[in-house]
Parts: sequence; C-alpha cells; structure tokens
Amino acid sequence: MTAIRLIGAAALCLATVPAFALDQGEYRFNAFGTLGLTYLGGEEDGRSYGIQGQTTDSWRGDQLSKLGGQVQYGLTDQFDLTAQVIARAEQNSWEAALEWLYLSFQANDRLVLRAGRLRSPVFMYSETLDVGFTYPWIRLPDEVYHSVQISNYEGADFIYTLPLTYGSVSFQGGGGQARNRDYFFLGEMVDVDYRKIAGGSVQLATNEFGTLRLSYSETDVHLKGLLDGEKGKFTSLGYQYDNGSWVTANEVTRLVVEGGSVATKDAFYLMGGRRFGNFLPHVTYAQLDEENAGRQSSWTYGLNYSLMPNLTLKGEYKRVDTKQGGEGVFIRTFPEYVRDAVTGSPAPTFDGDIISLGFDFVF
Repeated sequence: MTAIRLIGAAALCLATVPAFALDQGEYRFNAFGTLGLTYLGGEEDGRSYGIQGQTTDSWRGDQLSKLGGQVQYGLTDQFDLTAQVIARAEQNSWEAALEWLYLSFQANDRLVLRAGRLRSPVFMYSETLDVGFTYPWIRLPDEVYHSVQISNYEGADFIYTLPLTYGSVSFQGGGGQARNRDYFFLGEMVDVDYRKIAGGSVQLATNEFGTLRLSYSETDVHLKGLLDGEKGKFTSLGYQYDNGSWVTANEVTRLVVEGGSVATKDAFYLMGGRRFGNFLPHVTYAQLDEENAGRQSSWTYGLNYSLMPNLTLKGEYKRVDTKQGGEGVFIRTFPEYVRDAVTGSPAPTFDGDIISLGFDFVF
C-alpha cells in the first residue's frame, strides 16, 4: 500500500465520515498517538513558547506527546455511537479527556446527522487534530493553530456529501455551545464560555488535484474581566495535495473579535515536500500578523522517515522571529506586562530556534 493511501485510510477511520457507517453490532477501534520531545534555544530569561508555554529551554515531552483511542459502535444499521478519549499534558499534569461522544444517524448514503460532543471544524486538520500521523509535521504550524484553543463543543451538525465524476463535495453545518473550557492566558489557565456557536464548511475533494476547504465559525465569548459576550469570528481556507511523491499543505486564517479588546489575527502557512522512498523532506513558511501588535514569521525544515506502515519518525528545526514589538506565540506572563508598564520598557523582541523530535503512530 502506498504512503498516500495509508495516510488517507487512517484519516478516514479516525475522522468519522459517512462512508464508514457500521452495521448493527459491529464496532471499530483505533488507537493513535505521538511520542515527542521539543526544545527552545536562543531565548533568554527562561521564556516559553506554544499554546500553553510548554516549549522551553529544557527538553520536554508534554508539548507534543499524547495518546488517544477511538471506538465506533453500530447501534442499528443507521445509528452509530462514537467516542474518542485523549490523554495529554495540561500544564504540569497529565489528564485524560473525552474529546468526542456523539450519536450519528445515517439518513442515506449522502447525509449524516450527529449530536453530542463534536469536534469544532475550524481548521483544515480539525478532524485529525490529535492524529499526527495524518499530517507531515510533528507540530502543526503554531502561527495558525494557536489561534483557536477550543477543540470541541456540545451540539449537533450535519454532513452532506455529493459524489462527482472527479471526486466529491461535502457540506457541513452545525451549532451548539462549549462551557467551562480551559484557556491559557497570561501564563495561567482560565475558564472560558463559548455560547451560540455556529458554523459551516464546504470541501471539494478531487481525485487528481487535491482538496480545497473553506470554513467559517462564530461564537459569543465570555472570559471574566476581558470578554463579556463579544462575538468571535474565524475563517479558514485550506488546500492540500498528496500524490504519493509530491506533498503540499497550505492554509490561511483570520480571527476577529468584535469590540477591539482582542487583536485581529491574520495567519497563513505554505508547505511543500517530496518523498524519496521512505523519506519525506519538507519545508514550511508561516506568518502571523496581529493588528497593532506586530508579526511572527518562521521557517520549518523537517525530515520524516517511515519506519513501518503505521509508524513515522519525524524531526524538525523551526526558526521563529518577531517584528514590530510582536510576541507571536511566545508567552509573556502577567508580571512581565506589569514590570514593562511600570518601568516604561520598550516591547521586547522575541526569537528562537525550536527543535522537535518524535514518533507518530496509528493502529
């Protein structure tokens, strides 16, 4: 089996799609995970990097490592129950969380209705966000994927897939809410409520020319002391292509929070790679622009080696720079903000070299 077919099969099994509905009494179980280490060099004062600041000047595994399992059970020939559990680090402790738990109804060979705890479909890789085996990096481009920390919600959606002579087009829409979600803010974990979540996406998957995906989501955000019902809007446009030899993945996103208390964020990445047998070298340029808050840009150079059909060794070097006083995905704590405000210190410049090593697997 070629690499592209294997990756495609893994993604389909771990991201529920209409074609994989089960008969009554049947079940399907998949496990997946990442075992990885990451290190930040070039920064001073022990500053950290990443969504929860878990990339530091010490080799650490809690930024990348995780273990997950997914089970799908056929209640009837039309109703399935799906559950997914992920174990990963939250700050300095490991926790297991229920990512998915939903009931799906296969109305016909094109339409699926789902209700329960669902994945928020905001990014191109949202459905396989935790399944590193399904994308080329060991860490997704931070400039884009740090923007939205919520990964699931309670609600309902539909997926309608229309077959075409050259592929298929899928439409997804849904809504709900996500209460008491963890959000990393100024070095601390705080609770955030996302109410009135609504969104949708359209995806065109072709047999020869790759996949194009457009999505839009919005929600009312409640964060004590900062946001009280302001509407957050997120748009993503992505394209990916893999013919077994050449690989590319590209995505552009925009985050807007009404009211002006949170800077508008525009981000994108461009990735290209070429397989040589079991090796896949690849390079990615990514950029994040925050309104009146500067820019972060990075170059990532990676090399993957397929040890087994379901096990990939990955290594990456990422050079990150900021400009115009921006801090990007670097973490500044609240005391640092207070210190700089009191002393009148100019905004610092952040830069660093990030090395990441590890294994992605599915079975």
